[in-house]
Amino acid sequence: MATEPLLEVRNLKKYFTVATDFWGKPTSCLKAVDDVNFSIRAGETLGLVGESGCGKSTTGRTIIGLYQPTEGDVLYKGKSVAAGGKNQPLYRDIQMIFQDPYASLNPRMTVGDIVGEPLDIHKLAVGIERNTRIMELLSLVGLNKEHANRFPHEFSGGQRQRIGVARALAVNPSLIICDEPISALDVSIQAQVVNLLEKLQRELGLTYLFIAHDLAMVKHISTRVAVMYLGKIVELAQTQQLYGSPQHPYTQALLAAIPIPDPTVEAARKRVPLEGDVPNPIHPPSGCRFRTRCPHAMSVCAEEEPKLIDRDGHFVACHLKK
Repeated sequence: MATEPLLEVRNLKKYFTVATDFWGKPTSCLKAVDDVNFSIRAGETLGLVGESGCGKSTTGRTIIGLYQPTEGDVLYKGKSVAAGGKNQPLYRDIQMIFQDPYASLNPRMTVGDIVGEPLDIHKLAVGIERNTRIMELLSLVGLNKEHANRFPHEFSGGQRQRIGVARALAVNPSLIICDEPISALDVSIQAQVVNLLEKLQRELGLTYLFIAHDLAMVKHISTRVAVMYLGKIVELAQTQQLYGSPQHPYTQALLAAIPIPDPTVEAARKRVPLEGDVPNPIHPPSGCRFRTRCPHAMSVCAEEEPKLIDRDGHFVACHLKK
């Protein structure tokens, strides 16, 4: 595995304007992503987890350029992603698999045209070469060549997600952002899609940013895991280290909520209750954003925002860990 990061996210912020004054100047903003930093090395999978609305998907969409960042930068192989144009190789190297396998596919296009569209846009193949490449991609994700002439509504959810994977692979990317690719699928189909992603990673040398809220699945597929809360990363570590010894109270509460398939162990284990709801991201709490729900909150938590500090490769943003 390479030591230099393939992708670097530096002080990334994405704010959405909620209200403006008479002159159009923003007076209220929703801070979806607020000063996020992490890196991904070539060949690894970084899992990004957190509750719904914490900013996971917005982070992925901002990295790939679907949203323009409010502040900060995204570097791919040391080069700013924002500096590239629509058809630059920089953008071909980063692709995305979307959460909804139906809404992300054009219902008026056949599967062959959907998978072949990236080839047309980037002028990578035409004619027989294009058709051959489409058939290769469908076979790679476990579909048949007969599927190329069908429309998305003729497939199951799992098959539609495979079509989305084939489309992402069409331009031979190095990095794929998986935006909750299994959350809309049945449990048995989820395992099939995750196994497919792992198989493709081994065979093609892919790198993943795997966004999800299923902590058990993230543990299975990820090399490292970043935990996000209300627009900020509160903990980041190697998968075994984070699951074996979580340091942040929010991470501890998330892991305690994972059910154990053993009734005796499940009944005996100690849970970490999380009270209250996620605060309003338009007006987040002062200091530590988790303090309104944290059972260990202190006075300093309301006065000072904790920084994400490196403790031998285990990053934690918590005043308890000073």
